[in-house]
Amino acid sequence: MGRQWLHAKRLVAGLKKGRATGKLVREISVAAKMGGADPAMNARLFTAVEKAKKESVTKDAIQRAINKGAGIGDEKLIMEHVVFEGKAPHNVPVIIEVYTDNVNRTAPEVRVLFKKGQLGTAGSNKFLFDHVGLVEAHHPDANADREAAAIEAGANEVEPLTSDQNDDIPPEVSGARFICERTAVHAVAKWLSSNGWTVVTSELGYVPKQFPELTEAQKAEAGEFLHELDEHDDVHRVWAALK
Repeated sequence: MGRQWLHAKRLVAGLKKGRATGKLVREISVAAKMGGADPAMNARLFTAVEKAKKESVTKDAIQRAINKGAGIGDEKLIMEHVVFEGKAPHNVPVIIEVYTDNVNRTAPEVRVLFKKGQLGTAGSNKFLFDHVGLVEAHHPDANADREAAAIEAGANEVEPLTSDQNDDIPPEVSGARFICERTAVHAVAKWLSSNGWTVVTSELGYVPKQFPELTEAQKAEAGEFLHELDEHDDVHRVWAALK
């Protein structure tokens, strides 16, 4: 669901170290801007910092990103959040979240990337997605009860999540994607973290309501297009109705 197409693609292509680090640092700044500079009170920031540490981003770089996002010190985060909607090849609905300091530069570049798809107008396909809170986590006990955890944490739904679907989920654990109200993301992530779960993603996102029927060749073509979108430096998230 959502961005699962990306994880398998990364296993083959990978992300260049510099670009990956840049996106991690930007995620930290955005998380700090949206929820404050304290990781203990900002689940999205906490998970972003943990990911950056795993990728060997320096402590100084992490702290600078937090300060920049939270407006601490002289350097301030000046970013516009822009959402593009459109269709990937074979009529796959797509939502692209962009953070940019220059919309006049980024917008034409995104339009060029859509040469194989179709760039729609605002509101053209958001009705095909639910805008929700998403928390992805794993528990060391492979038999951990996901449904019970979802109820206790306050999530509305839960789905199994494997290392094939998300490369932040180790093999032989109980992985899960918890879907909740947008206002409940922090509470769900906090409960899970306090009860033996390791949270790897905590954010607002888009869950497709349905998926188009595609052949394997069509899925591959759509996946390649989505990967090209995600590779753009200013693209923050790509959500697609592609299994």
